[in-house]
Amino acid sequence: MTFLRKIPYPPLFLAALLLGLAPFKPEPHLVEKLRMLLNGILTRPIDIFDLLFHASPLLILALKFLAHKKQ
Repeated sequence: MTFLRKIPYPPLFLAALLLGLAPFKPEPHLVEKLRMLLNGILTRPIDIFDLLFHASPLLILALKFLAHKKQ
Protein backbone atom coordinates (compact mmCIF):
# COMPACT_ATOMS: atom_id res chain seq x y z
CA MET A 1 0.00 0.00 0.00
CA THR A 2 2.83 2.35 -0.78
CA PHE A 3 0.62 4.33 -3.14
CA LEU A 4 -1.53 5.35 -0.14
CA ARG A 5 1.50 6.88 1.56
CA LYS A 6 2.07 9.12 -1.45
CA ILE A 7 -1.40 10.69 -1.24
CA PRO A 8 -1.34 13.69 1.12
CA TYR A 9 -4.15 13.98 3.67
CA PRO A 10 -5.43 17.54 2.93
CA PRO A 11 -6.48 16.96 -0.72
CA LEU A 12 -7.94 13.61 0.26
CA PHE A 13 -10.04 15.23 3.01
CA LEU A 14 -11.20 17.87 0.55
CA ALA A 15 -12.13 15.29 -2.09
CA ALA A 16 -13.96 13.18 0.50
CA LEU A 17 -15.95 16.19 1.68
CA LEU A 18 -16.78 17.52 -1.75
CA LEU A 19 -17.70 14.21 -3.37
CA GLY A 20 -19.31 12.83 -0.23
CA LEU A 21 -21.63 15.81 0.12
CA ALA A 22 -22.22 16.70 -3.55
CA PRO A 23 -24.76 17.83 -4.63
CA PHE A 24 -25.47 19.83 -1.51
CA LYS A 25 -29.17 20.34 -2.25
CA PRO A 26 -31.67 18.72 -1.91
CA GLU A 27 -29.75 15.70 -0.55
CA PRO A 28 -26.20 14.40 -1.05
CA HIS A 29 -25.99 11.56 -3.57
CA LEU A 30 -24.08 9.42 -1.09
CA VAL A 31 -26.94 9.60 1.43
CA GLU A 32 -29.51 8.95 -1.29
CA LYS A 33 -27.64 5.95 -2.72
CA LEU A 34 -26.96 4.44 0.70
CA ARG A 35 -30.67 4.74 1.50
CA MET A 36 -31.46 3.02 -1.80
CA LEU A 37 -28.95 0.27 -0.98
CA LEU A 38 -30.46 -0.33 2.46
CA ASN A 39 -33.98 -0.44 0.97
CA GLY A 40 -32.87 -2.92 -1.69
CA ILE A 41 -33.72 -0.68 -4.65
CA LEU A 42 -30.17 0.13 -5.79
CA THR A 43 -30.35 -1.88 -9.01
CA ARG A 44 -29.58 0.42 -11.94
CA PRO A 45 -25.93 0.41 -13.07
CA ILE A 46 -25.78 4.22 -13.08
CA ASP A 47 -26.87 4.30 -9.42
CA ILE A 48 -24.27 1.69 -8.45
CA PHE A 49 -21.57 3.67 -10.28
CA ASP A 50 -22.76 6.85 -8.57
CA LEU A 51 -22.49 5.21 -5.14
CA LEU A 52 -18.96 3.99 -5.88
CA PHE A 53 -17.95 7.36 -7.35
CA HIS A 54 -19.15 9.38 -4.37
CA ALA A 55 -17.86 6.89 -1.78
CA SER A 56 -14.41 6.27 -3.30
CA PRO A 57 -12.58 9.19 -1.61
CA LEU A 58 -14.02 8.14 1.76
CA LEU A 59 -12.88 4.56 1.20
CA ILE A 60 -9.39 5.70 0.17
CA LEU A 61 -9.21 7.96 3.24
CA ALA A 62 -10.24 5.07 5.51
CA LEU A 63 -7.66 2.75 3.92
CA LYS A 64 -4.94 5.40 4.28
CA PHE A 65 -5.86 5.97 7.92
CA LEU A 66 -5.83 2.23 8.68
CA ALA A 67 -2.51 1.74 6.88
CA HIS A 68 -1.02 4.69 8.78
CA LYS A 69 -2.35 3.33 12.08
CA LYS A 70 -0.73 -0.08 11.46
CA GLN A 71 2.76 1.45 11.24
